[in-house]
Amino acid sequence: MSTFDIDGRTVNRLGYGTMQLPGEGVWGPPKDHDAALAVLRRAVEIGVTFFDTADSYGPVVAEQLLKKALHPYADDLVIATKAGLTRSGPGDWRPVGRPEYLRQQVEMSLRNLGLERIDLHQLHRIDPEVPLADQVGELKLLQDEGKIRHLGLSEVSVDELEQARKIADIVSVQNLFNLADRSAEPLLEHAEAEGIAFIPWFPLATGKLSQPGGPLDSLAREHDATPSQLALAWLLRRSPVMLPIPGTSSVAHLEDNLAAADLQLSDAEFARLTDAV
Repeated sequence: MSTFDIDGRTVNRLGYGTMQLPGEGVWGPPKDHDAALAVLRRAVEIGVTFFDTADSYGPVVAEQLLKKALHPYADDLVIATKAGLTRSGPGDWRPVGRPEYLRQQVEMSLRNLGLERIDLHQLHRIDPEVPLADQVGELKLLQDEGKIRHLGLSEVSVDELEQARKIADIVSVQNLFNLADRSAEPLLEHAEAEGIAFIPWFPLATGKLSQPGGPLDSLAREHDATPSQLALAWLLRRSPVMLPIPGTSSVAHLEDNLAAADLQLSDAEFARLTDAV
């Protein structure tokens, strides 16, 4: 599996996102607690070294599952978490970026994950009611205090990224991006030029591309692969800074996703998928 260096921490580029582990609506405990732990442990066994989570997944459920399944963490594991979205019920997400709130949530994540320092902490959303300098500035203070190693952002524009970089060193961005939705292409190109990790969330969304007779379906049959594997292989080929984090609550689906790391697309196949949208 190809790797990426996050400012001194090398990770395998195909990671795992924990958003699907809590209950319906990313709310409450998982339907099967033991199965959730099994997925996390199996991920490590088959080569995942980069895990993405957030305080709002559950809330706190996903972070606590990571601790239960994997703590004490192996030296090569990088745990990324986020703060900045609050929850008032299933499927409800509201940005809160007040400095005192972000500080509280970082302290809670340290406890829930069983860490003394968070490898990568990302601002989950920019709160439009709070100056960006206050939000990133507070996380920078926590970094200076040794509670965060690296800082990242989620769902931002190129301009917002550059504003944040005037306040702190930003090593990653996490935006919606997949084969069918490339609206964040300008941010990806900017991140690649600057050597910043790009973490696409919702990486498996393929829409009509995977329907019978569609470009993913036909190419999958040619490779004896699945449309999901092709979607991930395309992302990995798209940019060397791309770190997809497909999530699942099933060990079988996890193993299927991770097999995408071995799928090699020819130049013609990559172009065929790229041009399909």
